Amino acid sequence: MAATTSPTPDPAPGPSPAPTPAPVRPPSKPWYRQLYFWVLTAIVCGILTGWLWPEVGVGLEPVGTTFVSAIKMLITPIVFLTVVGGIGGVDSLRRVGRVGLKSLVCFQAGTLVALALGLIAVNVFQPGAGVHAHPGELRLSGDAAQYVKDGEGQSWWHFLTDVVPSSAVGAFAEGNILQVIFFSVLFGVALKAVGPTGAPIVEGVNRLSTVVFKILHYIMLAAPVGAFGAMAFTIGKYGISTLTSLGRLIGLFYGTSLFFVVVVLGGALALLRISIFRLLNHLREEFLIVLGTSSSESVLPRLMTKLAGLGVRRDIVGLTVPTGYSFNLDGSSIYLSLAAVYIAQATDTPLSLGQQLGLLAVMILTSKGSGGVTGAGFIALTATLSSVGTVPAAGIMLIFGIDKFMSECRALTNLAGNSVATLLVARWEGALDTARVNRVLRTGTPEPAEDPGPEAVPPPGHDGHDTGSAPALAKT
Repeated sequence: MAATTSPTPDPAPGPSPAPTPAPVRPPSKPWYRQLYFWVLTAIVCGILTGWLWPEVGVGLEPVGTTFVSAIKMLITPIVFLTVVGGIGGVDSLRRVGRVGLKSLVCFQAGTLVALALGLIAVNVFQPGAGVHAHPGELRLSGDAAQYVKDGEGQSWWHFLTDVVPSSAVGAFAEGNILQVIFFSVLFGVALKAVGPTGAPIVEGVNRLSTVVFKILHYIMLAAPVGAFGAMAFTIGKYGISTLTSLGRLIGLFYGTSLFFVVVVLGGALALLRISIFRLLNHLREEFLIVLGTSSSESVLPRLMTKLAGLGVRRDIVGLTVPTGYSFNLDGSSIYLSLAAVYIAQATDTPLSLGQQLGLLAVMILTSKGSGGVTGAGFIALTATLSSVGTVPAAGIMLIFGIDKFMSECRALTNLAGNSVATLLVARWEGALDTARVNRVLRTGTPEPAEDPGPEAVPPPGHDGHDTGSAPALAKT
């Protein structure tokens, strides 16, 4: 008897699941409406104005300084809100400490490489040979004299003692980023320690950060005007001829910095399979604003937003970027080692290999904590020369006239270094989606990372900390 098989029942009727729609890239603005186009146009107009009408260029100084002041007005609140919001958004304080420690290790490695690269470049090309300046004939005057006075009053360990503010309000009023970070970390850790009690405060911090970033958006609309005024003043006051008087030193500094960014930083990113050139192109607006204003602080909030848009976790961005502005000054490190040995060469001061290594050891400390301080490069250089005593500090008058043009390169290199360091820390933390980063770099469409997930930690109360849930960080 043949076996009969029952027919396969038809699937239950019902609507089929809708396919997940692919993310739609928002239409890009025309090139003539992009911020980078207007900033670049403003820089060119500023150079022409300062060159053809120097008096007009000098008179435009308030235009540039007012824009930078408006940005600095928001830096300390943004640093505080970002750091506190970042700590409040993680599930374990151990994660905060781990990210902070890894950031400092990356910063120190970058500083050592930058200092060593500057020493190698200045010894190979010797731009100061043949100047034969006599230290006794160098007279300090004006701002240079004040910078030397400030630098001689600082010791190599000053950044360790200056990190603690005498007043929390004073740290915000003076714009001392390092002190604001110190207070912000303590505040954020305390919020996590009190558990659910601090959750409403964290939520308020996230909401307030959204408002502050909106204010920043309004201010950045004036970026082309600020870049025009700053560049016109620089060329009008110092003149293009200043660039040719110490052209070898300027060219060496820019060339060494370019080598550091493309080869050293680019090599580090290549290990992550990320192109340094795509990253630089992604941050082109920020680099142009820094070029126009000679201040990397002018783009600190925008840099944090761009890095978060690459998919870097917001707690990593909030801790790494502001701290890097005080501890990861790669451009300033190249400048310090190059300028110190240049002064020795120009004044015929012999320096042995041991003495140069001693300079490098002191520079590791004097280069820290000076971000955002007017004349920071000269103060750190003078503090180094005063601490070692082998190179005459008065020799800074030899390079004082070109420092304004050097400061632009310092700021640009510092910006690149902090961007790469943040990506390296995120990868070290196991929180970097390389495919997402490359996708954003290709398309230009931000893809913020999800809030950090829970970590394997003891239950609340086991180690004295309650790791209650925290609200999601505001998307800025």
